[in-house]
Amino acid sequence: MNRLENIAAAIFGMTFLLLALLVALETVMRKVFNTSLQGVDELGGYILASSAALAMAVALVSRAHIRIDLLHDFAPRWLRIGLNILAMAALLACAIMLARMAWIALDESILFTATAQTPWATPLRYPQSAWFMALGLFVAVSVFQLVRILLLALRGDWSGIDRVYGPRGAKEELDEEIESLKQRSGADEMPPDDTRRAGGAS
Repeated sequence: MNRLENIAAAIFGMTFLLLALLVALETVMRKVFNTSLQGVDELGGYILASSAALAMAVALVSRAHIRIDLLHDFAPRWLRIGLNILAMAALLACAIMLARMAWIALDESILFTATAQTPWATPLRYPQSAWFMALGLFVAVSVFQLVRILLLALRGDWSGIDRVYGPRGAKEELDEEIESLKQRSGADEMPPDDTRRAGGAS
């Protein structure tokens, strides 16, 4: 799952960098040469739609979907487990409905050979296929997560369900930010005080 996050982060970075370069080029061409690529906004819409669908899967893996945890930590364990399973089942149902609507749109575009009402006249089956595949990944990740939480429940691993599927609390987010800050600053690679003093004395 961490590999999925890294791959998605690379895809996000490259696509949005490309989009930013195209927007900059479009701006320069309009201001300097009084001409336009006539389609950057269209391409941006396709990128945003596909990236948003892919981000849903990444957010599920990293537990970034918003959940109201006001009462979660104060509920008894059996209720917390039930709420976590219900949350995963609801996300799966949402993913399936979104993918189904995307498939309906894609199927109609293929049937009628629909094109975008833009200067590019892009055949809609291509961007909609990317959108549908991204939502399909969201469905696949949701199925995996639901099966995993059910297996943990069958094994009676209640603490594992709380840890992996419970809503992220403020303390957990703070700990992750501190750990990330340490990694960025290279604090973990610094030698202990005793080693530095020994090196200085020598």
